[in-house]
Amino acid sequence: MRRFDDEDLTGAEFRECDLSGARLVGVVMQNVEIDGLVTNLTVNGVEVMPYVEAELDRRHPVRLLIRSDEPDDLRKAWRQLVDDWATTVGRVRSMPVGSEHQGVDGEWSMVETLRHLVFVHDSWFRRCVLGLTEPFTAVGLASPFVPDQEALGLDQSARPSLDEVLVVRDRQASELEAWLAEVTPERLAEPAPVPDDDRWPPYAKGRRVRQCLGTVLNEEWEHHGFCMRDLDKLSRLGVV
Repeated sequence: MRRFDDEDLTGAEFRECDLSGARLVGVVMQNVEIDGLVTNLTVNGVEVMPYVEAELDRRHPVRLLIRSDEPDDLRKAWRQLVDDWATTVGRVRSMPVGSEHQGVDGEWSMVETLRHLVFVHDSWFRRCVLGLTEPFTAVGLASPFVPDQEALGLDQSARPSLDEVLVVRDRQASELEAWLAEVTPERLAEPAPVPDDDRWPPYAKGRRVRQCLGTVLNEEWEHHGFCMRDLDKLSRLGVV
């Protein structure tokens, strides 16, 4: 355990850090932004996450559909996610040239975000829901902590255009939509047919089909929010 006493951390940035069990006592926190997997967060004696989750559900009702076990709800969620991304693609096309390749505050650009979702689809839908073992899509973008990326078939030197990535995304969307059109509650409740090998994601073994599908839908929603946030910042900054 590391302890910080009387430290000035003004403007500090913690990225990809595990702060589980951290205690912040007698601190001054003003104009602070927290983005990540946060549970059981107590502020001044109040557990705040139920309020945060309820507010997120109010602002984004699609979250309720994403958490549902009903196939009709999941189909509605997917259609809304696809529509939201289509709207955002239209927005970035109306912005200055190159906006789709511009990152903010060290985050992925829009194109990189879409490439990551290509990787998510290959990982959690094609492998874990369909049980396929074929190579990952080369333009997919994995997080830095994913091991053996070249062995997975990822081209780490790839620099595709927005349109090139959208071709892949459209193909994947059609694949998922066709599967959702026929899925039943019984199929969702089955054990996920994760291939018996050590390829990514190894921790999916033992999960249900519904859980793996949920990962895909959650990633789509969360990364769309990140993308919208950063496009808003680009517009305010006028840097592109």
